[in-house]
Amino acid sequence: MKPFRIRELKSTDAEALLAFEIHNRAWFESQIDARDPAFYSWTGVTDHIESYLADFAEGAWHPFVIEDASGRIVGRANLKGIHSPLDCAEVGYRIDRRVCGQGLATLALKRLIQEARMRWGLTQLVAYVYESNLGSRKVLERCGFVPEARSDSEEAEGGCRFVLSI
Repeated sequence: MKPFRIRELKSTDAEALLAFEIHNRAWFESQIDARDPAFYSWTGVTDHIESYLADFAEGAWHPFVIEDASGRIVGRANLKGIHSPLDCAEVGYRIDRRVCGQGLATLALKRLIQEARMRWGLTQLVAYVYESNLGSRKVLERCGFVPEARSDSEEAEGGCRFVLSI
């Protein structure tokens, strides 16, 4: 595998993050809920980063980016809703289509699990994925997440909830 680096999101990431999100917009929207169109602008992305960093400072989120050897952002990973409910957080990640299949989602998820355990003292992680998103389902299962029975609202939306006890 090529060298990749996972690091915390910084306020100086706006230009690179906007390029990443624009380049992958159609790909992501085929796999997960679409973002508001206003997000895909300098102001949208800088506001997004400021919000994530404010939530990080409050201990509610932990945002990461994944960079390739040249420093280009090729993925994102987040812990969100930390301690809500108590000792739990939701995981999320998105990987550039050009580098899919290289183990980055698994690498990112393992980092989130490590941060959840070591930095935040969490005991459970959850993830939501569309039934049709087989790649993410495999990544979650590879990292020890197990599917839970779906609620009526999840069945209507075609989503699945995965849980990991840590």
